[in-house]
Amino acid sequence: MSKRPLILVTNDDGITAPGIRTLISVMNEIGDVVVIAPDGPQSGMGHAVTINETLYCNEVKIDEGPQREFKSSGTPADCVKLAVSEVLDRKPDLCVSGINHGSNSSINVIYSGTMSAAVEAGVEGIPAIGFSLLDYSWNANFKPLKEFIKKIALNVLENSLPDGVVLNVNFPKSETFKGIKVCRQARANWVEEFDKRTNPQGRTYYWLTGKFVNMDKGEDTDEWALANNYISVVPVQFDLTAHHFIQKLNNWNL
Repeated sequence: MSKRPLILVTNDDGITAPGIRTLISVMNEIGDVVVIAPDGPQSGMGHAVTINETLYCNEVKIDEGPQREFKSSGTPADCVKLAVSEVLDRKPDLCVSGINHGSNSSINVIYSGTMSAAVEAGVEGIPAIGFSLLDYSWNANFKPLKEFIKKIALNVLENSLPDGVVLNVNFPKSETFKGIKVCRQARANWVEEFDKRTNPQGRTYYWLTGKFVNMDKGEDTDEWALANNYISVVPVQFDLTAHHFIQKLNNWNL
């Protein structure tokens, strides 16, 4: 590119999370960075947007560096909307979201605030990538990811992405990786249980628990790649139409 690209950085773990601070440092090597991220954790928010509360967005400075930073009271999707509509004077060349503390592979992409921010950018016609590390620790080691994040981001800037497609990138918890694998999303889901309790006032409440079950034995999936120490890259589309079923549905007596 003839000039430095404008890169929007966001996440769902909050603007001070180590994952986003690492992502900012990598993006500063590539382009001009503007950060708009939640002022606190927003994990599991999916594509929620704020409609019944006021939204705040204030410029801050968390770390040294050339980036401009804003913290928002909204969700990850709100952050992207605010960036496009209020903060930036032009559409960014790239949006990167993360690095998430924890997996966003397989069905987790549906619940993920990290990926929803990337999807919202895709809706706006911005090439976008969500990055996640399979380590929920606040002190997770993000250093081994940096060269791969830079490589993937530069490839997106050079080659762009099709309309309606964003990338979901997950890293196994490792010091070294076997490489990068382009995958499909594994067929897996959470088998939920609710821990039912009663508070001192006699009111019933619940804690959501459960376990992740992978029903997909294919070796072309993100779950297989991650289990075998590969970085998984899944192209995700936000058109949820089941195109293969349209013809059959038209044959129903509707």
